[in-house]
Amino acid sequence: PEVTLYGQYTYGIAGERFFREIKDNGRLMGTKCEKCDLVYLPPRIYCERCFGKLDAWCEVEGKGTVHTYTLAYVDLGGLRLAEPVLLALVKFPGIYGGLVHRLNGVKPEEIKIGMPVGVVFKPKARRVGSILDITGFKPA
Repeated sequence: PEVTLYGQYTYGIAGERFFREIKDNGRLMGTKCEKCDLVYLPPRIYCERCFGKLDAWCEVEGKGTVHTYTLAYVDLGGLRLAEPVLLALVKFPGIYGGLVHRLNGVKPEEIKIGMPVGVVFKPKARRVGSILDITGFKPA
């Protein structure tokens, strides 16, 4: 038998500001633990090391490097894609964490671990406050 599940995802306190900054200002923001001197991206509300509350926000420069990557050959529905989608985990200098997103403007055989990349946002008028307001990363 088939079971249908319904749910609602909420961004939470840190996520709400993170996505609002992307939508309104086209910038990445992280939270900083002053005690541990760590900046988290995606932002969190508590430090994973000292469990302190994270109230300090700072802008994260949109330039990072490919930490790892994969090629997706099927879509979320399990259908084969005409062209594979390149996905990368991008890490940023001095930042704890990173973002997983599309890697655009590069062929699969050109991807390298450590490749410098930059974030690309949709035009402001087309942003809605989601991770898809980022179209992906491109070689820097």
